[in-house]
Amino acid sequence: MYIAIGSTNPVKNNASKHILSSVYPNATFVSVDVPSGVSDQPWGNNETRHGALNRAKTALANTNADMAIGLEGGIQEIEAKLFTCAWCVIVDQSGKVGIGGNSCVRLPDEVAITVRSGLELGTAMDQLTGQKNTKHQLGAIGLLTNSLSSRQEAYEILIKMALAPFLLPEWYGE
Repeated sequence: MYIAIGSTNPVKNNASKHILSSVYPNATFVSVDVPSGVSDQPWGNNETRHGALNRAKTALANTNADMAIGLEGGIQEIEAKLFTCAWCVIVDQSGKVGIGGNSCVRLPDEVAITVRSGLELGTAMDQLTGQKNTKHQLGAIGLLTNSLSSRQEAYEILIKMALAPFLLPEWYGE
């Protein structure tokens, strides 16, 4: 099994390899720098999910992989507060698609104001913490849960959910 990961972000790559290698132990992976085709800071589940789908489809098209995965993080508004959201899409050469989401944590007001002003969440979290490149490390989820969780763990859960049609195709009519 040859699997393309539609990102060079180490968090997305580590999450993908960790979960997919447990299901496909002989898999080999390639990381592909592909555009999401959505805003740098996706807003809402639809745009964020669309970004994950674009990453997966483009990674599959740009390689001769058997399967490709796209992960995208975004922001959503719920009851006037901002929360994280995230989606995973897995596609294969036969056209099968698996989708898994969401990973929500409320953003502090200071971060929400910064994101509403046009900055990406990663940049806003860097400003809040004084750290650099947090989106390639613990991410907002890890920082806001005081390391109780992490961006990688959140993506791993989404990947597991997106695998459902691949693990039990008979239940999905495939």
